[in-house]
Amino acid sequence: MDHSNDHAHPHLPSTETAVTALREIAGEFNLEIEVTHDIGADQTSRRSLAGPGVTTDPDGSLPHEAHVELGGTPRIDVRLFPEDDALITVEGVQFHDIPRDEVPAFLRSCYTGLAHVRGKRFPPGYRLVVPLPGDRTYKEYLPMIGLTRWLSGQVR
Repeated sequence: MDHSNDHAHPHLPSTETAVTALREIAGEFNLEIEVTHDIGADQTSRRSLAGPGVTTDPDGSLPHEAHVELGGTPRIDVRLFPEDDALITVEGVQFHDIPRDEVPAFLRSCYTGLAHVRGKRFPPGYRLVVPLPGDRTYKEYLPMIGLTRWLSGQVR
């Protein structure tokens, strides 16, 4: 899906532009932010077979991955991958394969109260629901036990 003309999901062509966007969100919501960069094929998590001392991909590019920890509530960690996607963890709940361009909208949904927990009577369980602009929604299953204070407060 091309988001280049979509105001809700501006195109983030690199890991560094995504980190800059996350720093802006941290400023917008007055959150602490800690960023760790892994640069080179021998440092990034998805390139463990690159071998020692191999820093570039076969095409000569230098892969760049970043791990971003945001303070505040909810507790959110973001791992930005060179392949244009991210792993976002919200209060211990992992959302895999989020397109990098959607990460800022995903975080805004969490920090503005749009994200919520939906319970089901049968089969019993909960899902963390994160709606994005443009009718896109991410949902992840939550175990019945172990809901954090923030997750419990988001139950609808």
